[in-house]
Amino acid sequence: MSEKVIELNNVWKIYQLGKVELIALKGVSLDVTRGDFVSIMGPSGSGKSTLLNMIGCLDIPTKGKVVLNGKDVSKLTEDQLSQLRGKTIGFVFQTFNLMPHLTALENVMLPMVFQGKSLEQRKKKAKQLLTSVGLEKRINHQPAELSGGERQRVAIARAFANDPELVIADEPTGNLDSVTGKKIMQLLKQFHQKEKKTMIVVTHDPNIADYSEKIFNIKDGEIIINHQKASKFLWRK
Repeated sequence: MSEKVIELNNVWKIYQLGKVELIALKGVSLDVTRGDFVSIMGPSGSGKSTLLNMIGCLDIPTKGKVVLNGKDVSKLTEDQLSQLRGKTIGFVFQTFNLMPHLTALENVMLPMVFQGKSLEQRKKKAKQLLTSVGLEKRINHQPAELSGGERQRVAIARAFANDPELVIADEPTGNLDSVTGKKIMQLLKQFHQKEKKTMIVVTHDPNIADYSEKIFNIKDGEIIINHQKASKFLWRK
């Protein structure tokens, strides 16, 4: 039986805006098992970002349960949740979220500081990761000196810094042209195949979702389609 990395059971998220309630998620249930490559697809305002926050343990549900590696995250303190996220989840953002005053090497080293790795360990791992994304000659450049595609490669390397079990990519090609975006998705695919990591990509683009093995379609805060491809080896060329 496949092991579940993340599990959402009847998750609701309701925001109180003055006297008005905004229901962002309506009873969402889904499982992601170890080694899955999953896409969450939906238009703007569908609840994708809120769902990502639940899966990434960046927020807790109003009702329902989110279980990460067998732990109910709503029962954890903020410190415990932060530690669990740091060890278990890597994030790739549309806007890269790199520290502008740090070099590519220093940006990739940063998450390891919070996990108590020595300076030598951090440098070695960061250099290995940047080499794996083809940036071995750019490690001492700051983000402003890198192209959009290079910045996203740094962000991908950073996401793998703490050897996470789960990597979440939020619209990872949103700020890139189609050719560069394709290269980024191929890179994520390669990491998935080589490292056997669980990956979740949040996107509105069916061409990006097509790289995944499973697709959850969300609309108006509800999962409307849960589509699993016939074979996990049906990758785009």
